[in-house]
Amino acid sequence: MEGKANVSSQTQLSFNIETIVNDILDTIERPREREIIAKRFGLFARRETLEQIGESLSITRERVRQLEKSIIASLKYSPHSNLPHMDRIEETFTRLLKNLGNAARIKDLGAKLSEVNDHIHQSRIAFLGGLSSKFIVLKPDEHHHHGICLADVHDHQDLRDEVSAVVKHITELGEPISAHNIHANLRKHTPQHIHALASLSKKLSCLNKHWGLSHWPVVNPKNIRDKIFIVLKDNDKPMHFSKIAQSIRESSFERNKVTTQAIHNELIKDHRFILIGRGIYALKAWGYKKGTVAEVIQEILEDAGEPIHRDEIVKRVLEKRQVKQTTILLNLQCKPMFKRLDNSMYILDEK
Repeated sequence: MEGKANVSSQTQLSFNIETIVNDILDTIERPREREIIAKRFGLFARRETLEQIGESLSITRERVRQLEKSIIASLKYSPHSNLPHMDRIEETFTRLLKNLGNAARIKDLGAKLSEVNDHIHQSRIAFLGGLSSKFIVLKPDEHHHHGICLADVHDHQDLRDEVSAVVKHITELGEPISAHNIHANLRKHTPQHIHALASLSKKLSCLNKHWGLSHWPVVNPKNIRDKIFIVLKDNDKPMHFSKIAQSIRESSFERNKVTTQAIHNELIKDHRFILIGRGIYALKAWGYKKGTVAEVIQEILEDAGEPIHRDEIVKRVLEKRQVKQTTILLNLQCKPMFKRLDNSMYILDEK
């Protein structure tokens, strides 16, 4: 985290994105054309549509589109000497993108450039990136986040194809996987670049460095129960409900501020979680079943089909429940369904 903060602070000191954007807009001679670019890219306020800009300027939607295309082409292909700061923009963006895996969401690049990483800041970054032939700006759509990539790594179509290849691999695998293992399976790019490609897809989400489809709760938990499941799965052993609540509050989950009582209520409701001791829960997937201590003893004796020694019963119950030995012994002695034989052997009473 310290390294990330240092990179960000050093970059912030080198130049101011708003100043650069203003200086570039000042190279556009006509005020109306400056206004069109500012509104279309959302450089100072919410991004506006062609229709909205056309209405405010009393021109047609098509005329706004033509002007936008012409202005951007003029800026992009003008000599660097006529476009202020572009050498610094290219050097800084290139360095940061290489650190991020040669591609990144505009949001992630924005976080490297400023502590204030709002939509306007991100719109300015996308605008500046689109003015250089060194970068490919991926426009946001149904399948992709707003992104940027080094042009010497991918062109527009190739970038989309590579993102699709990562999504396809994860879909076919059917379970979360790390970028390192995707790299090993696909045998191309680097793990860091695979991570960057995956981050550009709206179909994917990442949790604990593992990528999966966004509708999978194990990488994109939507509710408290899903978060409980992830905490227990990652812990790989039963936990008290208060510890589960604490783990969620300390996690990077969105909306992680939950009460201990809320966690307990969800544990009780969901069939995936089994109470195995005083406030201690385990995953049903680990082989645990619902039931009281007496019901567990009964199941053990039924499965055995023969008398079992008291100590062996205690041992087997403790594999399924985290309770005191005295609790198990009291159930053996006091429940009418258990019959004691000689030498502390027990069977089910068939009466």
